[in-house]
Amino acid sequence: MTPTVKIFSGTESRYFAEQVAAAYGTTLGDLTINRFSDGELSVHFNESVRGCEVFLIQSTFPPADNLMELMLLVDAARRASAHKVIVVMPYYGYARQDRKDKPRVSIGAKVMANAIQSVGADRLMTCDLHAGQIQGFFDIPVDHLDGSAIFVPYLRSLNLGQDLIFASPDVGGVVRTRSFAKVFGVEMVVCDKHRKRANEIASMQVIGDVEGMDVVLVDDLVDTAGTITKAAELLKAKGAKSVRAIATHGVLSGPAYERIENSVLEELVISDTIPLKQQSSKIKVLTFSDLFARAISNVVTHDSISSLFI
Repeated sequence: MTPTVKIFSGTESRYFAEQVAAAYGTTLGDLTINRFSDGELSVHFNESVRGCEVFLIQSTFPPADNLMELMLLVDAARRASAHKVIVVMPYYGYARQDRKDKPRVSIGAKVMANAIQSVGADRLMTCDLHAGQIQGFFDIPVDHLDGSAIFVPYLRSLNLGQDLIFASPDVGGVVRTRSFAKVFGVEMVVCDKHRKRANEIASMQVIGDVEGMDVVLVDDLVDTAGTITKAAELLKAKGAKSVRAIATHGVLSGPAYERIENSVLEELVISDTIPLKQQSSKIKVLTFSDLFARAISNVVTHDSISSLFI
């Protein structure tokens, strides 16, 4: 007998969770999250989850309170005798801290993995991690959804033709960018950057020819938008006909919105894993709710997750 599926949401991801639940064909489960005057959190499921497959949707933006809230929800579901507890984290915070790139630093992505597993989550579902190797930080199954399933149809609708070329804004994004280029059967270039410090670029150069091409920059997230706008400016200077960017997670902090508005980008296409703080004429948002709803359905029915991708 297939267990009953119940979908719940943390505080910050409710806007997205409602869309996922609707696409799945249900409504969000009822829970209460209280915050005491000192900031302490308390969670309570207002309906039985005994024997159910419980999906808890919560991204970590900003990470601290949202992660704590998620951990309390997982613990509450386990103690309420849920059959399985699956964490659905569209945006996985701390993913950029995935290695020791200098002495005496923490590996934040591993700390996150330890925290999620320590409270008894049975499975993690996320999307477009900063580095795919983060899946190896977990000893539970990880469903790593691929945003290209949503971005590729949109790019095809633009009919950019044979002048299309993809660009990686840094060396670390080459694999992600190459996968897009392979789908369209076109070439790719790389913008090699050097940082002085976090969120500040010292220099950048283009490896490859973009003369007369319609360039699509591919990244997993946009934070302050310094890299993506500088890369777009450089590509234009190298003769690109047009430059647009796609990035799954629109963190968009600090001067990001101003930089994007003043940039040479035709548009920045992002997903709704993180809500926009303000509207922008150059930012287009595509919903990932259908993708997550289909993935939840396939987890429940034990069907392939990779069949959802291109």
